[in-house]
Amino acid sequence: MPGRHLRLRRTLRDDLRQDIALPDRVDRIVSLVPSLTEALAVTVPDRLVGATDWCTHPADLDARGVGRVRGTKNPDLAAIAALQPDLVVANKEENRELDVRRLRERGIPVWVTDIETVPASITSMRRLLREVLGLREDPAWLAEADRAWSGPVPAPSARVVVPIWRDPWMVIGRPTFTADLLARSGFQVVTAGVTGRYPGLEPEVIDDPALADLVLLPDEPYVFTAADGPEVFERLPTRLVSGRLITWYGPSLIEARISLDRS
Repeated sequence: MPGRHLRLRRTLRDDLRQDIALPDRVDRIVSLVPSLTEALAVTVPDRLVGATDWCTHPADLDARGVGRVRGTKNPDLAAIAALQPDLVVANKEENRELDVRRLRERGIPVWVTDIETVPASITSMRRLLREVLGLREDPAWLAEADRAWSGPVPAPSARVVVPIWRDPWMVIGRPTFTADLLARSGFQVVTAGVTGRYPGLEPEVIDDPALADLVLLPDEPYVFTAADGPEVFERLPTRLVSGRLITWYGPSLIEARISLDRS
């Protein structure tokens, strides 16, 4: 059953163009997306009642009493229903269509976002916060992020490979939010001609100065560290980076802009 509202009085279309029936006011939200969890916790903290185990920001979610509903790929549907949400927010890439469908079959509205670029992330979050949640204006962090990331994509100053997993090795490809964000910071993501959003690319192919200038090693989803990752590459320099700053959208976009500008 939906949260505390027995009558659904309006219909909006989510990013996938699905009609979602919503109550007049959305007071109880469960987030299945770490980026959206952070955005909601900063903007409407009193409305966030549930989040995944992977939702790490802000750090005080547990202290606030936000319920945990397991992972992004294996959410506990019964735990979600027990929180009586008016809305669950999900993402096309992060979450499974099966779980979205099963939640909707329980009568729980699910708003699915679809984000592959920085401008799309701004637009998507603005729609969620203003159209769905009824905010009258952009929160300060969203307005600042919009200003920080507006403008044309600069000419690339460096070619980078961005592994996101090892054994098997996988890298960032296109079209992805990360590739677009890095392009807007002057980094051209390269994949040795292999297509796809997250193609497989062996280290010996990556470790080629003719391909790239730098290997960026994020700490999520695979936790690359100084002792796990750089040792594989002998010909290219490596740099450890925050996975949150290159893969999350939301308030982290402001920090990402500052951090990448200093790179």
